[in-house]
Amino acid sequence: MPNDQLHPTGGYRHVTITEPGRTAHLAGQCPVDQDQQVVGIGDLEAQIEQVAANCMAALAVAGAEPKDVVRSVVYVVSADSRTIGNAWHRLHDHPKLGPAFNSASTVLGVTALGYKGQLVEVDLTAELPDEPIC
Repeated sequence: MPNDQLHPTGGYRHVTITEPGRTAHLAGQCPVDQDQQVVGIGDLEAQIEQVAANCMAALAVAGAEPKDVVRSVVYVVSADSRTIGNAWHRLHDHPKLGPAFNSASTVLGVTALGYKGQLVEVDLTAELPDEPIC
């Protein structure tokens, strides 16, 4: 629902309203592989791809899809607003995970993340379908 008191967005919503029900709160998804090794040291694009793959896997475990995401937070290790914004747009335009970023979304530049060499992390909240009736 548009509101002339809020600025236009780059594809996300200022507000996402959900119905009462089940939600999945995913831990921040990092650019790590199955061996907990950071992939793409120094390569933000490679790390975004790994984060997207990890987000897709975590959503699947929860029984959700990117379109079910109601809130996203993206953390990027950078003080440069262009780099930070480009990372968010890369996620928004991702061929699989992209719909997750049509909901309420925040992107932050930070000085460091949990793994040495980590450049990006994504935190998602998804609305889940009602539990199946047996």
